[in-house]
Parts: sequence; structure tokens; C-alpha cells
Amino acid sequence: MNPKVDWFFNKTSKWQEEYSKLRKIALASGLAEELKWGCPCYTLDGTNVVLIHGFKNYCAYLFHKGVLLKDPKRILIQQTANVQSARQIRFTHLDQITDLEPILKAYIKEAIKVEKLGAKVEFKKTTEFEMPDEFKAALKKSVALHKAFKLLTPGRQRGYLLYFASAKQAKTRAERIQKYTPAILKGKGLED
Repeated sequence: MNPKVDWFFNKTSKWQEEYSKLRKIALASGLAEELKWGCPCYTLDGTNVVLIHGFKNYCAYLFHKGVLLKDPKRILIQQTANVQSARQIRFTHLDQITDLEPILKAYIKEAIKVEKLGAKVEFKKTTEFEMPDEFKAALKKSVALHKAFKLLTPGRQRGYLLYFASAKQAKTRAERIQKYTPAILKGKGLED
């Protein structure tokens, strides 16, 4: 147990009992407990393996390389269509966790094995992401914007492309592009 993480488990939460049980299972695996993104994260030699987090309707284990796990029980969930690597196991009550405890331990054990083997997730290339016509036009219109976008890290490029493409209306896509053009020109990402 890492005392720096205790506050997460001690704070009043809808999922307090569930978090406590998930912590006990994760700690039994021998992984180190750290605090990352405000959540308990269990690591192997500094590499993220599984994280505990919660939302309004569920709490979950998030396996950072979940896409590489075998998932014989078919319980891993892709959080959103754009998540490439991580997979969740979701819970809505303590009994689920208790009933699944041996299976959860097996999934954590497999996730540790994946890390020890050095397995890597093959991510889609930035060029495989949809580029909205409005952004193509903006890049064509401005050499500076085109150059600045190309200089962004692939992750920042993907972030913008996903955000721009997620707008259903052309007007909204154009507004987003206009709003974030100054950030792109400064070499900043969507969340910087």
C-alpha cells in the first residue's frame, strides 16, 4: 500500500467499498501502487498495468494494454471507439467484484505477463485517422498552419483530428478549427 494513494480510498464515494476490494485484489498481484491521473495505478517496474477509476454509473479496472489480453470471459470493454490500447472491466456493485475475484486475478496476472514479455500495441498511424474536409481546406489555405500541424507530435495530431471529426455539423467543425488554429500554430495540443 502506498500512503500517497490512501486519500483516494478514504474519500467519500459511491464506489468506496468497490474501490477497496479492487485495491486488495490489485495489491495481491505484487504490483507497485502509485497515484496517476488522480487514480490508483498498479505498475510493474514503473510501467502502467492496471488502474482503478470510477464514473457515475460504474467503477472499473482499466488495463493499459487490455487489447493484448486474451479475454476468455469476454468482459473487457473498449471505453470509446477511439481508445486503441486500454480496456476496462466494469462493475456496478461489490458482489460482481467478489464473484469475479479469481478471474480478475487471472487477468491481472496475464497483464503482468504481457508487460514482462515487452509486448507492444500497434497503434493506428495518424494518416489513418479521418481528416475533415474543413481542416484539409484550412491546411491548404495556410502554409503556416500546415507546417505547424506537421510539427506536432503524432498524439497531438490525432487529438485534433478526433476532436474536429467528432462534430456532426460542418459549421461546428469549422468553428473548432478556427478556435484551435492559434494553439496549433504555437505547437500546443488540444489540452495544453
